[in-house]
Amino acid sequence: MSNKYLTSPVPSKKMPKGIPYIIGNEAAERFSFYGMKGILVIFMTQYLFMLPGSGTEAMSKPEAMANYHLFTTAVYFFPILGALLADIVLGKYLTIMILSVVYCLGHGVLAMMGSTAWLEMSPGIVLAIGLVLISVGSGGIKPCVSAHVGDQFGKQNARLLEKVFGWFYFSINTGAFLSTMLTPWLLEWYGPHLAFGVPGVLMAIATIAFWMGRNVFIHIPAGGMDWFKETFSGVGLKSILKLAIIFIFIAVFWALFDQTGSSWVLQAEDLNRNWLGMHWLSSQIQAVNPIMILIYIPVFQFVVYPLINKVWKLTPIRKISLGLFVMVAGFAMVGMVQSWVDAGERPSIGWQVLAYAILTASEVMVSITGLEFAYTQAPKRMKSVIMALFLMSISLGNLFTAGVNHFIMVPDGLSDAKSLVSKWSNKETSSEDREIQASEKGISYKHHEDGGFELILKGWEESIGDDDIRVGFAPDFERISLVTSEVAVIEGAVAKIGEFWDENDRLPFADEGANAIRNELDPWGKPLHYRLVNRSNFEITSEGPDSLFMTENDVRAEVSVESHTVEQQNEMAEEYVGSSESSFFHPKYSWLVVRQAEIDAEKAGSSPSNWESFVSEASSEEKTVIAKQNHDFNIVWQVGGATTLAGAAYFEFFTWLMLGTAIIFVIVGYFYVPKTYIQDEGMIAAAATLE
Repeated sequence: MSNKYLTSPVPSKKMPKGIPYIIGNEAAERFSFYGMKGILVIFMTQYLFMLPGSGTEAMSKPEAMANYHLFTTAVYFFPILGALLADIVLGKYLTIMILSVVYCLGHGVLAMMGSTAWLEMSPGIVLAIGLVLISVGSGGIKPCVSAHVGDQFGKQNARLLEKVFGWFYFSINTGAFLSTMLTPWLLEWYGPHLAFGVPGVLMAIATIAFWMGRNVFIHIPAGGMDWFKETFSGVGLKSILKLAIIFIFIAVFWALFDQTGSSWVLQAEDLNRNWLGMHWLSSQIQAVNPIMILIYIPVFQFVVYPLINKVWKLTPIRKISLGLFVMVAGFAMVGMVQSWVDAGERPSIGWQVLAYAILTASEVMVSITGLEFAYTQAPKRMKSVIMALFLMSISLGNLFTAGVNHFIMVPDGLSDAKSLVSKWSNKETSSEDREIQASEKGISYKHHEDGGFELILKGWEESIGDDDIRVGFAPDFERISLVTSEVAVIEGAVAKIGEFWDENDRLPFADEGANAIRNELDPWGKPLHYRLVNRSNFEITSEGPDSLFMTENDVRAEVSVESHTVEQQNEMAEEYVGSSESSFFHPKYSWLVVRQAEIDAEKAGSSPSNWESFVSEASSEEKTVIAKQNHDFNIVWQVGGATTLAGAAYFEFFTWLMLGTAIIFVIVGYFYVPKTYIQDEGMIAAAATLE
C-alpha cells in the first residue's frame, strides 16, 4: 500500500469513498459530546455536591446555567485554534487525530470525579479540568471535521454536498438521540462515573473509526504561507467580513437554542413527566430534538423547501431568515408553559415537546443551512477557519446567555462562609486554623463540643452586633441553621402560607400570598415579599436592613412542599427506596439513594459498605413522616443569591430579543450578495494512488 494520500478530489459523479468513515466518526463523537453535555446541568445541581470532598451545598440553578453556557462558549471558541492549526500547519486529518486524544482524556478525567482524594482536588476542580480538556478537543476538531467533509468533493459531484451535509447532520442527531436517552438513565441508576465514562468510550470508538478511513480520505495539505496570503488578501478579508455579519445574527439564534440543555431541562423538572404513557427524566426530554431532526431533514428537503420554492425562490439567506422567525415562536411557546408553572399549575411535558417541534424546525433552517453556506462561501484555503467562525457564532451566543445568567444573580451574602466550609471539608483543619482563616475574611468562628461550629458574619453595619448573621454547621459541614433578626418573622409568614394550604389544598397565587402575609413585617417595618415558584415551591424574602429588594442583604426562605394522598405517600416512599428487587435494566436503588445511605453510614461511624441497612432505615422513617403529615414544609435559608429575572420573564426576554434580531436580519439579507468557492478537482495521475 502506498504511504501517500490523495491531496485533491478525484473527478467523479459518485459519492466519495471517505464519507462513510466520517459519518460513522461523527455519530460516535456526537454521542460522546451530547451524552456528557445533556446531563451537565442536572449533575451540577443534584449530584456534584454528593461526591466525596464536594462539601454539602448544592450548586444553584442560575450558577449551573451560567457554567453550562460558559463551557459551551469554550467548546465553540476553540474551533478557531483548531482551524488555524489545520489550515496552516498540520492539515485537517492530523489535527483531528491529535485533538481527539485530548478529547478522550477529558472524558476520562470526568469519569474520575469523586475518586481523586489522593490528589487533594475537589470534584469541582476535577470537573473544571475535564471540561477544559473536552473544550479544547471537541472544539478544536469541529471546524476540521465539517470542512473535511467538503474537501472530499470536486466540481463534478459538488451537487451531492447538500445531501451529504444532510447525512452529516443526520449522524449528529442519531448519536445525540441515543446518548440523551441513555446517559441520563446511566446517571440516575449507576452514577456519574459510568454516565461520563460511557461517552468517553464512544469518543475512543469515534477516533478509531476516523483513523480507519485515512487511506480513502482526500488530504488537503496545510496552506502554510499561502494561507496567510489568501486570508489577508482582499478576497479573504472581504469573505470574513461578509460572513461575520451573518454569523452575528446566527449567534442570537444559538443563545436561545442551546438553552434546551439548561433552562429547558430545569423547566422539565417542574412539569408532569408522564406523556404518552412514558416516564421522562428531565435530561431525556432533550432527545425530542434529535429524533425530530431525523424526521424533519427529509421532510424539509423533499417537501417543505420544494413547495415554498414554487412561490418564493428559496436562497440560503432566506432559509435562515425564516428559521429565525420560527425560533421566536418556539421560545414564545416555552415561555407560555413557564407562565403556567409560575401560576402554580402543572402542565404536561407534552407542551414542551410541542415547543421542541417548533424549535427543531428553526434549527433545520438555520443550522444546517448555515453550515453548508459557511463552507461554500469560504475561499479554498480558508475552509476550516470560516467553519470555525461559524462555530464561534455558537460561542458568542452562549457567552451572551452565560452573561445574562451571571448578571441576573444577586451576590450571595453567605459566599465567604460557604467557601471556607468547602475548603475545610476537603482538608482536615484544626479549630485554631479555622478560627485564623475565618478571621482573615472578617468572620468569627465558634466551635461546638459536638464537633459542629458556627460562623458569625458582620451585618449591615459591618460590625458584630444585633444585625449579624449566625450560620450553624454540623460536624459533617452540613449547614443546619441560620439566625438573623428576620428569621422568626419569616417563619411566621411560612406558617401563614401553611394555613392557606390547609384551607385550599394548594399554594396561594401571588396576590393571595401577599395578602396572607400582609401583617408580617420585618424588624425595620417593611412588608415581606412572597413569590410562587411552582405548585410545590415558594419563596418569602425580607429586604433586610438596607430596605432594598434584591440585594445581598436579603434574607430568603426557599420553601418546598411535600403533600400527598395516602396512595401517593406509599408510591413516593417506594420510589424513594427503589424497586423491590434488581432488574435487568437497573439495580434495586438509584445512585443518589445509595450515595445518601453511604453518607448516613459514615455519619453513624459505620463503613460505607454497610449502606444498604441505612437505606432500609431511611425508607422506614420516610414512610412514617409522610404518613403522619398532610404536608411538610422544607426550608432552605439563603442570604442574597436571588435571581432578578426569573420564571416566564426570563423566557420573554429572550423571545423579544430573537424577534428584534429576525426583523433586522431581513434587511441585512436583502442586500447580501453571496459568492461560492468549491475545491478544484485534481487528475488521478497527479494524485497519490490507493491500492
